[in-house]
Amino acid sequence: MPRLVLTVIGDDRAGLVSALADVVTAHDGNWEDSQLAELAGKFAGIVVVGVPDARVDALTAALRELDGLLEVTTHPGADVEAAAGGVADDASAQRLTVDLLGNDRPGIVREVSSVLSRHELSIETMTTGTREAPMAGGLLFEAHVVVRVPADSDTAGLRADLERLATELLVDIAVA
Repeated sequence: MPRLVLTVIGDDRAGLVSALADVVTAHDGNWEDSQLAELAGKFAGIVVVGVPDARVDALTAALRELDGLLEVTTHPGADVEAAAGGVADDASAQRLTVDLLGNDRPGIVREVSSVLSRHELSIETMTTGTREAPMAGGLLFEAHVVVRVPADSDTAGLRADLERLATELLVDIAVA
């Protein structure tokens, strides 16, 4: 069964997920996975749906009709069989989480993602945000990153590079 990756964005209001789910279900689609959030007054997310071959075009057309409520872009995803066997499914791979907390400043995401990229690691999930610093004033930047690490990766080198970065940026980085 083909899979579609939907990117969605719209002004945040009640009923957006329901409207999207109604269209998916009406076309015999199966909502498989999603990450959805309200950010800066916008509702945004990514949804993976499985849909029968014969219904792909009709579903894609129906999703365009949500314009005005949600802007939906469809992208072909790997079907379940093709997705199996990749790094994400490597039984010997492990997950590492990288948690960061420090004074907010431009470039933190670039610096952390550059270290991960140099180690040829792909980010599985990343959540970031800012909050008021309770005692010092200003903003704190927080990040929670999950990466999938193949068994042959140099995790000691990764940890050393992240510790060096934490010192340079004056932030706390924990790797678990």
